Amino acid sequence: MTSEPAPISDAGRRALEQELADVRAERETVAATLRDPDTVGDRADEADELQRANELDRLDARISEITTRLGQAAEAGLPSTDLVGVGTTVTVRFADGSTEVFRIGERAEASDQTLVTADSPLGRALLGRRAGDSVHYDTPERRVTAVVVSLGTPPEGQG
Repeated sequence: MTSEPAPISDAGRRALEQELADVRAERETVAATLRDPDTVGDRADEADELQRANELDRLDARISEITTRLGQAAEAGLPSTDLVGVGTTVTVRFADGSTEVFRIGERAEASDQTLVTADSPLGRALLGRRAGDSVHYDTPERRVTAVVVSLGTPPEGQG
């Protein structure tokens, strides 16, 4: 995650808030399984405790990341409607004439096939662009050129 405040869409904010609630609940579950450090056990018990402690560290780190990101988003305000940024829905026309609608996000979500992460080649090419701008990015197969058609809701009959 970046250190600069970056806006986030309402859907992105809600997804992060839900993930934060889920991670906090998971942390409570894991923390409840930890034993008193003065309790003596065998090596297997010690290994289990260490694994749970490491899991708590991982969960704490993710809670911190999400909390920081939500704070940055609140500081940055709403996503720009003029420039492509995290949280923007953008319609793109490729050189072959096909048009696709994407949402720029921070983290990949398996359930969202229209999401393009901000750190992917296409995402990096689109960030900071306006409607009408051409973008170029490399794929493993070739260099791709596309035009930003619009930001926000797709034009009628598209998407």
